[in-house]
Amino acid sequence: MPVSLHLNLPVRLNMVNADEIAKLCYDRFKQLPRRGKPEPGREWTLLAAVVKISRCANSDTVEKEVVSLGTGTKCIGQTAMSPNGDVLNDSHAEVIARRGCVRYLMAELHRAVSGEKSSVFCQADERGKWRLQPEVSFLFFTSHTPCGDASIIPMADNQSQPCPPVTSAKSPERTDGERDLKRKAEAPIEGNNTKVLRLEEEQETAETSKSEDPSQSHATKTPVETVSQDSAQLETKNGGLCDGAGLHPQVPDIHRTGAKCVPGGPVDPLHPGVGYHSTGMLRVKPGRGEPTLSLSCSDKLARLGVLGFQGALLSHYLQEALYFSTIVVGKCPYSQEVMERALVTRCSCVSDLPAGFSVHAPELLQSSLEFPFSQAQTELQHQAGQGRISPCGAAISWCNVPEQPLDVTANGYKHGVTKKALGTAKARSLLCKLELFHSFLSLVSATDPAALPDSLRRAELQTYWDYKQAAQSYQQAWQQLYSQAFPLWPRNDSDLLLFH
Repeated sequence: MPVSLHLNLPVRLNMVNADEIAKLCYDRFKQLPRRGKPEPGREWTLLAAVVKISRCANSDTVEKEVVSLGTGTKCIGQTAMSPNGDVLNDSHAEVIARRGCVRYLMAELHRAVSGEKSSVFCQADERGKWRLQPEVSFLFFTSHTPCGDASIIPMADNQSQPCPPVTSAKSPERTDGERDLKRKAEAPIEGNNTKVLRLEEEQETAETSKSEDPSQSHATKTPVETVSQDSAQLETKNGGLCDGAGLHPQVPDIHRTGAKCVPGGPVDPLHPGVGYHSTGMLRVKPGRGEPTLSLSCSDKLARLGVLGFQGALLSHYLQEALYFSTIVVGKCPYSQEVMERALVTRCSCVSDLPAGFSVHAPELLQSSLEFPFSQAQTELQHQAGQGRISPCGAAISWCNVPEQPLDVTANGYKHGVTKKALGTAKARSLLCKLELFHSFLSLVSATDPAALPDSLRRAELQTYWDYKQAAQSYQQAWQQLYSQAFPLWPRNDSDLLLFH
């Protein structure tokens, strides 16, 4: 039987203002220390945040507070993943912001179980369970459309239409003329507001080097499937020419994503123009010549719309999953229809979910305010002599917790750590699986044994894997999502989750 959509009516009736949310998040970023931020005019990054919305009692007004913020554009390759859970695998801004929010929720639950007042949670009906206070909800902000399916957007009529992609790397050896065309296609394009494949390949590059300096971790190669949007003339499929001035016929095109279709399913046809990508597919973030196991941010946000953003561990304590009431996107190439497809429609068929879970359709909004450190703004600010424009190698996490709210990382580890420190607590990001697991165990220890949720009253719970699997309702919901909507979703090897 189909499930009803989960709505947060009180906040929706107040109509969240997208520009207010964007400004709130950008201002929060400005207030952070300089460490880990992009170099103005040379480096760019993406920003995401979780905002708590509190409806004021006896009033139609709401209070808005950024509780978690993240920046970042990288993820590590499959071979760099650690069985100890001490490496941060995915450092895209959306993932950083969500994991920082989990830290925040754990801190609030710690206050609640300790008898202090929480601004987020109140006791639920079931023993040991908590729920959101009725006036509280959360929304998600991202400065750019999420990588993957949500970024496959038709070009606007008033935008310069790129020509068909340059010959794929799998094609025969190029002539000198073709190589010259490739160089033109890969040249930086001033004012380009498009997340084309060249840039997203850099953005999602697997960072497997051991360098402590994030400026040394940028990709040095650009993929040959690049689509250029400048006025350089490129060959079309039929041998004709096209240019940005409209002097020759041009092929309608779409914004590209560097995320690749997961193995075992449909692949991108790579046809010219709008036929380049397959849509609605699960995608894996690319690496620098190495596969990753990180699903695209579009896929991860779609999954959160069914499973909630609290994760498996916190599901032990929550009577209902937590869903974002609204998703706000900053100024960038955007399509409401594509966002609906990528984040909502793909999961709308899921049914027979356990109690506490639902198919959630967040309100989707776009702001007119652009992130000052976006790729497009960085190109506009770029000056001669600054070197090539690159995505920032560092990732910043800030969340509203009493201890160590700021966490700056690069290559999956604390920013600036030496090789000698790898494998020690000093090198670990506060967002890695091991650190979040230890925070959760601290929450369990702080809970009165008589007030423990039933799912945590099992002596055999030892490893991270044990605790995740013991969240039975969450795992049942995940199985329904997996079987009905995302059967090709790669499952984590349990050997990577057996740490204590």
